[in-house]
Amino acid sequence: MLDSRPLLLATDFPPIQRDQLHTLQVNLGYKCNLSCVHCHVNAGPSRTELMDKATIDLLLDFIDDQQITTLDLTGGAPEMNPHFRYLVTAARARNVEVIDRCNLTILLEPGYEDLAGFLAANQVTITASLPCYLEENVEKQRGKGVYNESMQVLQQLNALGYGIDADKLLHLVYNPTGATLPPPQEQLQADYQRELKARFGVVFNQLFTITNMPISRFGSVLMSHGELDTYMDLLKNNFSEANMATVMCRSLISIDWQGYVYDCDFNQMLALPMLATDKPKIHLAELLNTDITGKDISIGDHCFGCTAGQGSSCGGALHD
Repeated sequence: MLDSRPLLLATDFPPIQRDQLHTLQVNLGYKCNLSCVHCHVNAGPSRTELMDKATIDLLLDFIDDQQITTLDLTGGAPEMNPHFRYLVTAARARNVEVIDRCNLTILLEPGYEDLAGFLAANQVTITASLPCYLEENVEKQRGKGVYNESMQVLQQLNALGYGIDADKLLHLVYNPTGATLPPPQEQLQADYQRELKARFGVVFNQLFTITNMPISRFGSVLMSHGELDTYMDLLKNNFSEANMATVMCRSLISIDWQGYVYDCDFNQMLALPMLATDKPKIHLAELLNTDITGKDISIGDHCFGCTAGQGSSCGGALHD
């Protein structure tokens, strides 16, 4: 696979510093039941990397120490980590909001049939990837059969109160299928809500539009097609200074499956170390009792992906 990392390190992206930390985004491992074209972590069924319980207990200690209010779980399919339910239960007992970045189809896999009920019982916010409301576009990006399975799971979640009850939030995530910026989030959300309701009776709370990052699997595709430079020009030409105030790295840190810490999920995939200390690689244990507010954030050319157009974060567009 071609590696875009060396082409992203030199950058003219403006310096950026941290605000108050309130969110831990945790990659519980790269194992997944799908292998999506846009996946920036190269997750798939053959991956074996999974966070162990000792590291998960350290996460809980850090949550207590830093008074973290949101735990954002990702992967791979985070649900495939054998300690997923333990972590969710412990975090919810601390009144921490838990976000499960779910690919939907995992809830139909053998051994996971009761997982939707578990998520509902614990009032876990589900943020689910659905790259389009049309079957052809979804299956182009995620594989044959994924669309109908996703609709089946969304109906199941609605039956449990997701997207309906105030304490069971269901958000969907849109990624472009190619080297383009997402369309305006508000209008696309209206399209999703209209089409999914009419076709399947499905309802949800919000749609998040996320720009594809020129790294890992998607970066390799861009390079193989000779499109990386063109895509980077697109991101840079649509840079918006207004997005700098609310990019996710200001209030979030990203933890890899071994417990090492990065400024964001994308920096994790590029192995860009935090600048909060002088060490080249920082473990979460080293940040206990440490205030990183005001510290510089590691940057690269990929950062233009978060600041192009409406902006892009794990919570969708940064402004209307």
